[in-house]
Amino acid sequence: MRRPRQSWSTAARPPKHLRSALARLLVHAMLRCRLLNQCCFKGPMSPLQLKNVFSCLAQLGCALVLLVWTVAPGNAGKAEYVNLAKRGWGYQLRTNMLGRDLSIPVRIHARSFAGAALCIVGDRPQAQTLEVINAFRALWADAFLKPMPMRYAGRAGRDCGSGRVVTLRLYSGAPPNRDLSDDLAWMNEIYGLGLPTGRFYAATSPAMGQTFFGRRGQGTHIMVSQPDRPVSGIEAQFFRSILIEELFQAFTFGMDVLLFTRDGSFLSKLQEYPVNPRRLIWTSEPFMRAILRSNPPGLCEFDVFMLHAVAQAQVEQTNDPDFISYVERDYDRLLGQTRRALADDRFAPILDPDCAPLRD
Repeated sequence: MRRPRQSWSTAARPPKHLRSALARLLVHAMLRCRLLNQCCFKGPMSPLQLKNVFSCLAQLGCALVLLVWTVAPGNAGKAEYVNLAKRGWGYQLRTNMLGRDLSIPVRIHARSFAGAALCIVGDRPQAQTLEVINAFRALWADAFLKPMPMRYAGRAGRDCGSGRVVTLRLYSGAPPNRDLSDDLAWMNEIYGLGLPTGRFYAATSPAMGQTFFGRRGQGTHIMVSQPDRPVSGIEAQFFRSILIEELFQAFTFGMDVLLFTRDGSFLSKLQEYPVNPRRLIWTSEPFMRAILRSNPPGLCEFDVFMLHAVAQAQVEQTNDPDFISYVERDYDRLLGQTRRALADDRFAPILDPDCAPLRD
């Protein structure tokens, strides 16, 4: 597996106003040297002219060094990781959902999935889809020290049974909204989710997932589009990316983290740079390119770090402040486990080597 390469990051860069001042200093030095060249380099120079030349060159050299520092490759550090963990896991749940029984308790912790099985319904996974799923299962088992069993149950979600399962519906082409509605109705029955009966649900994107909490347990449903044939290039990256994102977020409870500037490489699969592909067809290349620009195509070092964190945190919920305190306290140990995982070729199909790496 390729190690993450050095990449542009704002983590080690000075503020924008300082970068602008240094750029102006460089321009001033260049103009001054040009004027000195025009007026002084036409014959023997006096001591004062020599002094001005050396002063100009020193100013130019300092400006160049400082400006290079402002754009030099920088990596993320502990502070950036902790801050990103706060944004991805330090959230509050919605208190209003139309038609849902809000007296049902909710507990957010990825360890609730430890030992649960992945049940695939709908289309059988294509080879490229299966490669991603198996790599994620291997990474999950490495972090949680428990395997993630998997089986294909057929066309209907209710064929997964009522045990501890995560339902993954795969499809090609148009989204199977009727099947989605049937799946959620079945989950509502067995888990006592308190959802309105008889409701019709429709896909709002080619990949979507949600965990529902009920009086008889919790149920997680993921629905992701996959190609109906072997693909390459943009298509392969797109389908790989959306599947990785839904698996990671569903199993870790990590939430999207909005980015409003793209000054450097991504730190996490959770980061989202806003795009607006609403009017584009989901299977079109412009739509796929837009989605691929919005976040990294695979998991970053931070994501592997957080997977180990949620696997081991002895806290009540991972959206509580105690979880962030745990990340800060056990940072070095978790980082060591992350580095060992990144060196394992089994996980390469779901990792993005172009993410910003962590500085020691």
